[in-house]
Amino acid sequence: MAFNRNNPNNDLPLLPPGVKIETQEILKHLATASRHLGELNGLCATLRDPTLLINTIALQESKDSSEIENIVTTQDELYHATMESANATSAAKEVLRYREALYRGLDVMKKRKNILSVNTMVEIVQVIKQNNAGIRKTPGTALKNAITGEIIYTPPEGKQVIEDKLANLERFINDNEFSALDPLVKMAVIHYQFEAIHPFIDGNGRTGRILNGLYLVQQGLLPQPILYLSSYIVKNKSLYYQLLRGVTEKNNWHDWIMYNLTAVIETSQLTTGKIRQVLSLKEKMEVELKDVLGSSYKHELLQLMFELPYLKIEIIEKKGMAHRQTASAWLKKLVNAGVVSEQKKGKTLYFINHRLITTLAS
Repeated sequence: MAFNRNNPNNDLPLLPPGVKIETQEILKHLATASRHLGELNGLCATLRDPTLLINTIALQESKDSSEIENIVTTQDELYHATMESANATSAAKEVLRYREALYRGLDVMKKRKNILSVNTMVEIVQVIKQNNAGIRKTPGTALKNAITGEIIYTPPEGKQVIEDKLANLERFINDNEFSALDPLVKMAVIHYQFEAIHPFIDGNGRTGRILNGLYLVQQGLLPQPILYLSSYIVKNKSLYYQLLRGVTEKNNWHDWIMYNLTAVIETSQLTTGKIRQVLSLKEKMEVELKDVLGSSYKHELLQLMFELPYLKIEIIEKKGMAHRQTASAWLKKLVNAGVVSEQKKGKTLYFINHRLITTLAS
């Protein structure tokens, strides 16, 4: 039956795809993607404290993934929100919920013997949307052009239809014997299929991009979900949607998979570069802190400045590093030496690791 964007796509084919998709061109591109992702994985393996980068890198991924859905916030708003969520903008709160959903998905996957299940997808979207909604049950869902109102795609409809397609997707994700496709090719297929099923009323795009990161961890390709994939999609957003439609309307898997492999190549290089820049900055700042603080230097303070680029005196107190007066004296010395910058917002004084923010945002 010919595809009609106005009708529910209940004929969406099950996985694996019924055509050969690992062509010579794709395999060549795959080799390059695997090499760059392997370099990132190898760099992560050398880190003494790999968790140091998770908060900051994952926050940037959260920001960019949300921006794809036109949820836009500034770096300043976002980092203020990490410290004072009650007064955060609605966009910043959405970004923080994305990061929380990423962590929730990772935690649930590990607790469930490394299985990425439909229930995990539901938990992820519930954190993103802050509700108890599950799989779509009511008819009438359609994706429309925001400007013209024209229907672009109508996803499958009917509880049993959606559940059957999700069950097939779950098996494709978790049963490596079900498909011999390379994991990076599979990631592209998984992402398309999830978006085509469109199982939730809202939050599908962000949930699908979280699944990308979790899948790379599940397959042992990265130790943590730190690949900065959404940055590539933000820069190539119209092509992203065009190629999704290309699979649906023309069965054009080739261009979609090539796009995703290019995203892995470019974002692996970007993330590797960012991590190296962050580590270099940390080494430089360690020397600066020792010089400025002398015998008062604490390595824990340096760590904290990289975990929380917007720092408050109260945080240092709560961590038990120093009393308020001492912490204030440390930070004032660092401001005077240009190591950190000072910003007053309301009654709160923030001490900002501005070079780290610049590195992450570049």
